[in-house]
Amino acid sequence: MKQVFIAALITLFGCSAVFAQDKKLPPLDSSPMDMAYYPVMYPYVVKVKGEPGALVARVIYSRPQKKGRKIFGDLEPYGELYRLGANEATEVEFYRSVTIGGKLVPKGRYTMYAIPNETKWTIIINRDTDIWGAFKYNQAKDVVRTDIPVTKMDTPVEPFTMVFEKADYGANLIIAWDVVSVSLPVKFNNSTAPAKK
Repeated sequence: MKQVFIAALITLFGCSAVFAQDKKLPPLDSSPMDMAYYPVMYPYVVKVKGEPGALVARVIYSRPQKKGRKIFGDLEPYGELYRLGANEATEVEFYRSVTIGGKLVPKGRYTMYAIPNETKWTIIINRDTDIWGAFKYNQAKDVVRTDIPVTKMDTPVEPFTMVFEKADYGANLIIAWDVVSVSLPVKFNNSTAPAKK
């Protein structure tokens, strides 16, 4: 027992010495990564509290801040491809098949993009994953393109935000930033579809 304790102390001091050297951790990201689940707060509600529910979807995205800037039509130009956040392109994973814009989206992980315009956004679900920004976007790998209307808000939203809300047909993925909000309908299918290739 004494030998185990001494070994643990040596390991602890060794780790401290490594961190004490001039090693620099990466700076804090100004657009931190976040995720949204459906069901909302799935890990806590289902896994911790024990309420019933099956995981349907998860979105992972980075959250840039408004910082007094005009976002859409300026920082993010109208008519141009947008990664839906910052850093890596936003990714969505469906744990069952869903329907978006009238098209079947098989169970799997995808990248999401948008083409914002003043009155509508084109939302794109694409097969490529692990993409930085929108620089290597390949339209040939699109699974869905669908247009959704823009809602103008009276109160600006400071951080780029994505969240699911329950709907009769499944869920809506709400995307909001600055004074703009859009809602992407996601219909849950009863039958399962094969995972995407």
